[in-house]
Amino acid sequence: MNEAPQKMTFSVDTRRVDAHGSVAHCKQASIALDTDMQGRADAFNPAELLLAALSACMIKGIERVTPILTFRLRGLEVRMNGVRRDVPPGMESITYEIIVDTDESDHRLALLHENVKKFGTVFNTVAPGTALSGTIRRTAG
Repeated sequence: MNEAPQKMTFSVDTRRVDAHGSVAHCKQASIALDTDMQGRADAFNPAELLLAALSACMIKGIERVTPILTFRLRGLEVRMNGVRRDVPPGMESITYEIIVDTDESDHRLALLHENVKKFGTVFNTVAPGTALSGTIRRTAG
């Protein structure tokens, strides 16, 4: 008899500090959140946090797959931009650019991008409800 694989679970505890912000806690980490109606420059607002989660998902996916593909990289950056829709409220579109410092071929760079799109948990959660598109390229120079 085959047993179902154990599913991963995640927990975050977020508490309101005051009318200007909140703090999210997970494991031994904390993130200050901009929950002020006027906005704060020193914390991520919910939309920015979504973009950060998506970019972290991409980087983590690349970290997971590089040893499998024996893909060599020296550095990695993800740039994200989101456009908010008012009615109904939501992210209308998200565009991204993955910039990889590597000597790998264009074909292998495209393969890395396909793995990001195919196996990313947050990527595949966001993609069905948002116009999500982007590119991957190597660093200039």
